[in-house]
Amino acid sequence: MAMEIARAKNGVIVNADAMQVYRELRILTARPTVADEALAPHRLYGHVAGASDYSVAQWQRECVGEIEQAHAARQLPIVCGGTGLYFMSLINGLSAVPEISPDVRAKWREFDGDLHAELMLRDSVSAAKLNHADRQRLIRALEVVESTGLSLPEWQAKAKAAALLHGFNVVKLHKNLAREEIYARANARFDQMLEQGALAEVRALPKLHPNQPTMKAIGVPELQAHLRGEITLEQAKTLAQTATRQYIKRQLTWARGQMADWEMC
Repeated sequence: MAMEIARAKNGVIVNADAMQVYRELRILTARPTVADEALAPHRLYGHVAGASDYSVAQWQRECVGEIEQAHAARQLPIVCGGTGLYFMSLINGLSAVPEISPDVRAKWREFDGDLHAELMLRDSVSAAKLNHADRQRLIRALEVVESTGLSLPEWQAKAKAAALLHGFNVVKLHKNLAREEIYARANARFDQMLEQGALAEVRALPKLHPNQPTMKAIGVPELQAHLRGEITLEQAKTLAQTATRQYIKRQLTWARGQMADWEMC
């Protein structure tokens, strides 16, 4: 869809997928092919070394730079992905909540009373949105309001007012397919990845710390286990396809909660 828009509207496609930024994983992250890149301009794909630490803040700065360059060239920037947090960082901004006081953090993490009731006294807006059993989020909201004097919604409102796309005319499109169709496409795509050389791509990866994002990309741990002789290639494929379906389910859940105002197409 992004390719069609780019070709029809003199567009530039800007990557918003946290894994497609990495240089070493063209196949396993389903980056645009060389043929795709010849048909329309693509930016921020495969430009980061796998050993590098890369954050949403870095991507945000680079993405805004690409948007500005596209506008200067009278081209349409099309941000395509991918990673929900990346999109939200452009639309809603990044909340710059100051560091929480260690004493305040310890107080609420060790608190054994009614967290929801405590939050209702201090930040009724957040309390109304949170489940009584959601201990992690209740603690976070209490930490922020006590340590900073402002509630999380207040910090989020500040961030949104300063969001990098605030004031721009932004069309937000979400490709909506039935879950079973997405699952079937993902299964077929992993088969295609193997045919295109995914195993060789994993074999060629540099030795990186297991916590590096490239080492946790779906397909990498599974194919590495096969290369170590621990499982068959068929087992690795099945595990990777299962992990992909689980990831799809999480993405769909996130989209329902965060992208309700996006146009489904």
